[in-house]
Amino acid sequence: MIKRDFPKIHFYDQDFVDIYDKTWAWIQDCWDRNYDNSAIKGKFFSYQGSPYVTQTDAIYSSFFLVYSNRIYQASPTLDLFYERQEPDGAIRSAYDIKTGAALLHEDNPESVGIPVFSWAEHNLYHKTANKKRIKEVLPILDRYTSWIDSVFKRPNGLYQAPLAATGMFNSPREGCAFPVDFNAMMAINVLYLSALADILNDKEASFKYKKQYFSLKTRINSLMWDNDDGFYYDIDENEKKIPVKTIAGYWTLLAEIPNDDKAERIIEKLQNPAFFGSAHPFPSLAVNEKAFSESGEGYRGSVFPHLTFVVIKGLERYQRWELARECAIRHLYFMLDSMSPDGNHQKGNLWEAYLPLKEGPALPPADTTFCPPLFPRPQFLSYDALSTICLMVENTVGLLISLPRKTVDWIIPNLEIMGIENLSLKKNMIKILSNKSGRGWEIHMESEKLYYFTINILGKKKKTLPIPSGKCSMLIDKL
Repeated sequence: MIKRDFPKIHFYDQDFVDIYDKTWAWIQDCWDRNYDNSAIKGKFFSYQGSPYVTQTDAIYSSFFLVYSNRIYQASPTLDLFYERQEPDGAIRSAYDIKTGAALLHEDNPESVGIPVFSWAEHNLYHKTANKKRIKEVLPILDRYTSWIDSVFKRPNGLYQAPLAATGMFNSPREGCAFPVDFNAMMAINVLYLSALADILNDKEASFKYKKQYFSLKTRINSLMWDNDDGFYYDIDENEKKIPVKTIAGYWTLLAEIPNDDKAERIIEKLQNPAFFGSAHPFPSLAVNEKAFSESGEGYRGSVFPHLTFVVIKGLERYQRWELARECAIRHLYFMLDSMSPDGNHQKGNLWEAYLPLKEGPALPPADTTFCPPLFPRPQFLSYDALSTICLMVENTVGLLISLPRKTVDWIIPNLEIMGIENLSLKKNMIKILSNKSGRGWEIHMESEKLYYFTINILGKKKKTLPIPSGKCSMLIDKL
């Protein structure tokens, strides 16, 4: 059997390369194997030692496992949830590995999770080009959406879901009836369902989801946007805004809800130290909020890698590539510096949450009622690997890949010595590396099949070229 290996990253800071490599080694510990006496069989991704598997594990892990060259499959953890769909369409947010039972909590009686399976599936499609899978999952996700509508949708067109569904356990969002993040997630859900229906050329379904998307977008803009503050807020039962700025408002970017003017105003707050522009991007609560804590204390200011990932992917939707990259790199430096206080990046842990103003893991809140035990959890890879693998490939090195389109886009502000090799695009292994030679900046490529390569040096050059099979190189100055 040929030994498959993970893609190899090249970057001018070796610490970034080391943490990327280490993450792949650590993922082995999150890859559950068959237990004789457990109800959930097979291999799937969950936090090491956790008695249950969660919807967040399934969704977020799919974004980095697609880069494993199929050593770890990205879909089985998602399928585990689909297989447990109930007749009314319900899929619960967590299942006990041993018994297979859904985990129900008094603060989330329906055990609803983050409803963004379709976002994960759309990303999977672009990394695997598996159209057959979309045909299989679309009816499941359609029933799931109908279930959420039947339980949580209210006459005002918004979703009244428990705050526990968002995972932001002690965020100061008292009085919230309609969470801005859950509603933006539902907009993301139907936006990507429409895109999946388009892939299948199902015009009727695509139109149905688009209609739902625009209706929800209109509601969020009319009821949750505060024009004076330039921000999206939760609202209470009487549709009154709750003026607390939390990171939840940034799910709207990923859902493409703000127009350019609104986007400009909320993105500006990501760069302003009084709001979310803290040293370590991005705190879960604005720095100038009363409840903000420099110690993080759960969702009172901690930086959570999965939410930083969501904000960065939202910035991409508005073409803010340079800001996205700068924040990804800063975030990765803080993760590295938090591994060991003496600057030794060879030892130490990644963490579930970080301090917002200096390096180090976040501290737990004083009231740990709803806080996960051992917060912040070490090696919490369903969040951390989004940064050390996904943000590394997509925002630090800057490669965006679509297999069905046969395209690789390289989006960078300037040329540096970096790249990737041994990246499997289905049955095609590719290599893209830039370095400086006597003739200037050169990009070396290797591929087994033809694909289309777009080099986009922001504000300077943009060029798309067909890359033939075999080895080739291009001089940037000649483009």
